[in-house]
Amino acid sequence: MDKFITSERPIEHPWLTSIAGASKEVAALLDRSDDEQRTAGYFHTLREILQQPATWLETGALMTPLAEELQSVIEGVRTLVLTGSGSSQYAAECIRLALQSSLKIPVQTLGGGALLTHEGREIGPARPGLLLSLGRSGDSPESVGAISVILASEPEIRHLVVTCNAEGRLTKTYADNPRVKVILLAEQTNDCSLVMTSSFTNMVLAAAFLGMLNAPDQYMKLVEGLSRKAEDLLRTHIDTLAALSRRKFARAIFLASGAGLGAARESALKMLEMTAGGVWATSESYLALRHGPMSAVHPDTLIVCFLSSDPLVRAYECDLIRELNDKQLGMAKLIFGESIPAGLAQSQDVVIECDGLGELGDENAPVLDVILGQLLAFFRCLKEGLKPDSPSAGGVISRVVQEFRLHGPEN
Repeated sequence: MDKFITSERPIEHPWLTSIAGASKEVAALLDRSDDEQRTAGYFHTLREILQQPATWLETGALMTPLAEELQSVIEGVRTLVLTGSGSSQYAAECIRLALQSSLKIPVQTLGGGALLTHEGREIGPARPGLLLSLGRSGDSPESVGAISVILASEPEIRHLVVTCNAEGRLTKTYADNPRVKVILLAEQTNDCSLVMTSSFTNMVLAAAFLGMLNAPDQYMKLVEGLSRKAEDLLRTHIDTLAALSRRKFARAIFLASGAGLGAARESALKMLEMTAGGVWATSESYLALRHGPMSAVHPDTLIVCFLSSDPLVRAYECDLIRELNDKQLGMAKLIFGESIPAGLAQSQDVVIECDGLGELGDENAPVLDVILGQLLAFFRCLKEGLKPDSPSAGGVISRVVQEFRLHGPEN
């Protein structure tokens, strides 16, 4: 295994004070002592959400020197498979379209579990291939198991790993395997909270570099632009999202198109995890909502709309939103995008404008979309009387999926 890079350099946090100065909600939470914040169970999650703009810059700086080495990894590859489990799979979904567009090869996303159960049969037939595995801790049973299965059954598939944990099994297991290369992100991205937040977005941005190896300066410019937009969102809209999270909704549905659907799925998962299922949440594409799921949009449903900047895609999305308006479905909508059409939102809805989002492009927007989902879930978790750092009071889920038996062909 080649471990490309690691960083233990601490990231400075002037952003924490700065955001607290702009948000009454954050100021109130940080006004308590560290011990009180830990007892209340939000010490880690709050910081890990707010640190994202700073950590993105760190990830960009880690990735750009790797262009030449990563070029040798991707050279000659005819198919790319992105894999992970849970949030890591949704992170992969956020970058699939961008990588397919830039690399000009088929790119598919598969859950680690699918590789365990169906091995290489799930992977398209073109070879040689590259399996890009994402994992915050690298310690879930699927993480190592899926790579081991494909290593044994698919000799023409190379392996690239992006992980946040220097002590994880993904980092250590393949130390002597020349077919596996690992990129280890900065220590700060290895979230301590049960829920993934900064690890999610940093793995998305790290993996996205695979499609920009010939333009590292352009990649860094993109990361810097996204970091500025994320910082603006955090400074300007936290209190609005906190207030929305406290409204009386029992359901939430997150709508998106294309790459944004990965962010929608992750946002729904955050709401489920941080409320321990107290708020039922799901995700769907705008056009698919009509094919049955619209029946679940009840008067107690919050509808979160991640709006595309592409004129064609947006036309379909706005038609669907207007249909929801005409049918008077849902409790309220949160609409996020740039230059949101006048009259699209109703009186009970919340609109968050993000200037410059179109210039960044739909394929790069998911890391911004998901911040809204993280904040909604965080503040709803507190309203539910739960602890964001460990919202599963009964231990039903844990930070790392507990061990389970891995079966081989003989079983």
